[in-house]
Amino acid sequence: MTAKKSGSRLETEIERCRSESQWDKIPELVRQLSAKLISNGKEVRPRSSNRSTTDREQDIITCYEKSGDIALLYLQEAEKALSAGIQNRSPKPGPTAQDQELGYFLETGLQRAHVIHFKNGNLTQGVGRFREILRAVETRTTQNLRMTIARQLAEILLRGMCEQSYWSPLEDPPTVSPLDDPTRQGHTHSKNYNLSRRPRVYSGENLFCPQENTEEALLLLLISESMANRDAVLSRIPEHNNDRIISLQSASVVYDLLTIALGRRGQYEMLSECLERAMKFAFEEFHLWYQLALSLMAAGKSARAVKVLKECIRLKPDDPTIPLLAVKLCIGPLHWLDEGECFGKMVIEMGEKAAEFRAKGYLAIGLVYSLKATDASLRSMQEEYQRKALGAFQRAQSLSPTDHLAAFYLALQLAVSRQIPEALGYVRQALQLQGDDVHSLHLLALLLSAQKHYHDALNIIEMALSEYPENFNLLYTKVKLEAMCRGPEEALLTCKHMLQIWKSFYNLTNPSDSGRGSSLLDRAIADRRQLNAMTLPDFSDPETGSVHATSIAASRVEQALSEVASSLQSSAPKHGPLHPWMTLAQIWLHAAEVYIGMSKPAEATACTQEAANLFPTSHNVLYMRGQIAELRGNMDEAKRWYEEALSINPTHVKTMQRLGLILHQLQRYSLSEKVLRDAVQVNSTAHDVWNSLGEVLQAQGNAAAATECFLTALELEASSPILPFTIIPRAL
Repeated sequence: MTAKKSGSRLETEIERCRSESQWDKIPELVRQLSAKLISNGKEVRPRSSNRSTTDREQDIITCYEKSGDIALLYLQEAEKALSAGIQNRSPKPGPTAQDQELGYFLETGLQRAHVIHFKNGNLTQGVGRFREILRAVETRTTQNLRMTIARQLAEILLRGMCEQSYWSPLEDPPTVSPLDDPTRQGHTHSKNYNLSRRPRVYSGENLFCPQENTEEALLLLLISESMANRDAVLSRIPEHNNDRIISLQSASVVYDLLTIALGRRGQYEMLSECLERAMKFAFEEFHLWYQLALSLMAAGKSARAVKVLKECIRLKPDDPTIPLLAVKLCIGPLHWLDEGECFGKMVIEMGEKAAEFRAKGYLAIGLVYSLKATDASLRSMQEEYQRKALGAFQRAQSLSPTDHLAAFYLALQLAVSRQIPEALGYVRQALQLQGDDVHSLHLLALLLSAQKHYHDALNIIEMALSEYPENFNLLYTKVKLEAMCRGPEEALLTCKHMLQIWKSFYNLTNPSDSGRGSSLLDRAIADRRQLNAMTLPDFSDPETGSVHATSIAASRVEQALSEVASSLQSSAPKHGPLHPWMTLAQIWLHAAEVYIGMSKPAEATACTQEAANLFPTSHNVLYMRGQIAELRGNMDEAKRWYEEALSINPTHVKTMQRLGLILHQLQRYSLSEKVLRDAVQVNSTAHDVWNSLGEVLQAQGNAAAATECFLTALELEASSPILPFTIIPRAL
């Protein structure tokens, strides 16, 4: 009798320890209870059962799932009762609210079922259990658990499931799935328990249901993100340090998964907006700042990306890749050359800490100086920056002799400086290092054309096009070379081929096809990575690739005026990025130029009108209209078109040259001379401008100066390529 009472007392003590979560005391109490039972003549034996391991696992899973459902139902009912008490203005519940807390072991138990499913290789059942818990009506107590489960399910959907193996949450899971372990296909778990009441689930007529794995993952992550932001611990006091670290880690995982989900869809703008909301976590946290910077870069928000990269540099001053990213933006879309120079010097000044990146630093500095030389208005400044650019490229090439980019940009700078033989040597070296580099092949063709080997240049372009058939830069050059070597009819066939490529590449025929949800947004246009991989000559000029500061301003003016003109003409708006429409306009303008060379003003007018439908106030369109007017012998009309073009882009050299010649014909010699001298200041290597200036000076009786201009024109023409060398983009 005493032993029986002692056993009963130990059992009661074990139950008390369980209820109070004093788990460390239970093993000793169990040993005492076992000893008492043995001394009382009872033998403690393990359960016999002839049951297989698989059956035992199913029993375990059933117990976990059943206990989890009961716990969810209990928490729902408890919160419902608590809410009813508050609404009835009953006394403050106090202990009732504390009773709802989800203990550690209960929370672990709720997650054990799907863990066992995954451990057994049964991904289908594990995902199903995840969804069951997430569809249950939320309570305050289960919020943290739901956030954890949502994040885990999103990770599985992104990393462990493809679109072919996905099934909707409202559908029954497949009986045989490639997600599951094939050796256990006959041992799938099925629910074999009944509850009088199950947890309430969300239901309704207009609930959103995802249809593919990335969509469901994104929904789960956005829910998790909102919960992470809501429950963020931002206090910096020491007592909250651990909670703040846990909060940050939890949020960082969510944002990393969001980067994967949104990056797959090319939705970088949405990603950058999500990461901006994470900035309240981001005090002194490099990872989140860097993720934001990269997302802003991918979204095309270059100016903001540079500002965020400055903070990344402050947090990690010894990492050379960060200022190199900033240089890439400064010398690319932003054209902030002074800032780019500062970032490039940061890399160089890191010394041995950035030994493997010093060559890239000099490469960046060389590109900055090369672009500054293009922008410089005084010849002395142009020559100074060209000298600095050559020095930087030579230093980069000496530090990294196996880098084809260093040899290529050194060759390009020598070509711009009209040192053609030296440039040929380095471009061949670049091609030995990387034989399929498109820009090196293009530069080689332009250098051959500068030596008047037009047929050889055309052969190089055609060889390059066999590898890069959709590169419009190469196709523009091909049109020029074909008009020179094979006649304008061949060049027109290439223009027609370009239109076909454009149509197939963008799956469009006219701007009215580009509405929201159209194939333009669904295909290449929506994915900015593919667009950025396409190189266009200049943002607004089909002739030169130099991103002049004035041409950037001009292109913005053109865009604004074109939008106003389009709205006044009630034409269809051009949604999405402007690159495709600029490419199309340039194709039409090249065709118009070929027709002008054939003395066919009607056909040239039709092509120019197609470009004008896209960008009615483009200075290139206005320049082409002036050329057509000249072809028809209407000099006053041509003069008006050229003046309008220069009002948009005051540094367009070809327009300045044609206007100078018309003023010369109108015997306005002083004004003609001024316009042509301004053109020479903008581009001192334009031989046709020097020749026109010589004609004006000769007409004024200044024979000595005219002779000097003619000699300069002859010298420059001898090394002039079919298209300017700066058609090749200069970017890091």
